[in-house]
Amino acid sequence: MFSLSRARCSGYSATVTSPSSLSNLASSVLARNTSKTDAGWLRIQRSRGFATVPLVYDHHAPAKPSVRDEKDSPILFLHGLFGSKKNNRSISRVLARDLGRHVFALDLRNHGESPHDHRHDYTSMAADVLEFISQHGLEQPTLIGHSMGAKTAMAVALQKPEIIANIISVDNAPVDALIQSDFARYIQGMKKIDEAGVTRQAEADKILEQYEKSLPIRQFLLGNLHRPSGNGNGNGNGNGNEAPPSNVQKFRVPLNILGKALDHMGDFPFKDPSAVRFEKPALFIRGTKSHYVPDEVIPIIGQFFPRFEMADVEAGHWLISENPEAFRQAVVRFLEPNE
Repeated sequence: MFSLSRARCSGYSATVTSPSSLSNLASSVLARNTSKTDAGWLRIQRSRGFATVPLVYDHHAPAKPSVRDEKDSPILFLHGLFGSKKNNRSISRVLARDLGRHVFALDLRNHGESPHDHRHDYTSMAADVLEFISQHGLEQPTLIGHSMGAKTAMAVALQKPEIIANIISVDNAPVDALIQSDFARYIQGMKKIDEAGVTRQAEADKILEQYEKSLPIRQFLLGNLHRPSGNGNGNGNGNGNEAPPSNVQKFRVPLNILGKALDHMGDFPFKDPSAVRFEKPALFIRGTKSHYVPDEVIPIIGQFFPRFEMADVEAGHWLISENPEAFRQAVVRFLEPNE
């Protein structure tokens, strides 16, 4: 069982579940990962029966570090469906500045500049993140994930709780749920844009407007457009012989792969909280205008994450962009050292 108490801090309210230990501090400068990924870098995990992919990332270093180096308790930021590391650039810089910790904003598989793979589910995405942590020698990281990234972060924490310090889940919960039909509609519109061979974003927006009336959502989706270099998947093949870009814009994300994965994007790979749980601090931030984390799932959150806190931010599902200051306050309050 868990008891609830409320605390308020301009812009959001926090619901705390019994004792909770807090973490470390941050400030910023962007250092871009220059290594490129390609199919040759895929690492076959024979024991798992599928390949992990090397994740491309941005590294935001604090100007005034409170940690030993970038391996010491960094923050890993995981985006949502159709997102990428660039969506979290501004907030990553702010958190690095405010907490004095290094922030790695990742491109998850089939998103941004990371490689494409036919498998797209939370088990494979969690495996990619675990491989990233291992390959970079990161010690006791904090995981922050929004939506799809939130479920990935939760899956990582439940699979390997000993290597994760704490997690922040943004507007998602450890339950099976139906994904919004909007996403299937988005893919339909994005495919129409690919077929049209547009050369300007305004042309793409005119097509997408038939499928989504919200301009901010259209701008978010159109952020995936790029001018391919001619290698077929939009990531570059890493050998320096790519064909020059054309004027035609295409979506960087593999629409067919993500379209087939949609039916499983609402799933959660762990079903039995009596078998596995993360007994370290966890913060669940939800939008007050979003339906992704209803009150009915709070007991399930408490079973998987018994030391969780809940923070309500006045926003919808896209709360990091809708109310960044309230989000920042909630994260800093949770992660700053206990006085």
